Amino acid sequence: MLMGDDEPPRQMTLRDRWGGWVMRRLEDGWCVALDRQTMLCTIYEQRPFICREYQAGDYDCLEQRLQLVTRQAESP
Repeated sequence: MLMGDDEPPRQMTLRDRWGGWVMRRLEDGWCVALDRQTMLCTIYEQRPFICREYQAGDYDCLEQRLQLVTRQAESP
């Protein structure tokens, strides 16, 4: 969910079913701002608060990366 000071590009956001603003996700479930080739944020300087607070390499990060690698390995 986006916070009051968050200002990502409007075309990358949408209102969720509760009326809050969130980042759009593509069919793969990942944020629309994530470059799928580099796995880097394309709006790094404008990224939402929740993304700024996210710690690369922490448990949640490693778990998400493991899921990504597993899905890629299972794809033909």
